[in-house]
Amino acid sequence: MKSPAPILVLGIGNYLLGDEGIGVHAAKALSSEALPDGVTVIDGGTGGFHLLEYFQSTRAVVLIDATMDGRPAGTVDVRRPRFASEFPRALSAHDIGLRDLIESAALTRDLPPCVLITVSVDSVQDMTVELSPGVAASLPAVLAAAREAVRSLRSNGAGA
Repeated sequence: MKSPAPILVLGIGNYLLGDEGIGVHAAKALSSEALPDGVTVIDGGTGGFHLLEYFQSTRAVVLIDATMDGRPAGTVDVRRPRFASEFPRALSAHDIGLRDLIESAALTRDLPPCVLITVSVDSVQDMTVELSPGVAASLPAVLAAAREAVRSLRSNGAGA
């Protein structure tokens, strides 16, 4: 196995389901920025077990995903989860959710340090790539939170 990449920023979501795709929108925006060496940005799409490889080859992860948590649409939350139960469930019944991915990754190795950035959504819209106004307005805060997470992880040695 190759040596671990220092920091992975992983945007999760279904781009075709409106607000559910906020993680993908964020990954796209971040990938066009000049980020520090050793930071890789991936559009994780709808997750899936093919993303396990990324967890196995990184030292730290910043995850960006949508959540239906009953808070106003566009509410941004940043936390450092330690257990799979602290990750949101899949919003679509047909997708492998972030929690499923984390549980699988934990079976294969200790999870790398993780920062989870979630954006509250009201609903999943069918067949649109547009974000609702509240969720779209949160995108600058999501990007700022991701940049800060990378900075924090690097200062704690993950970017070395």
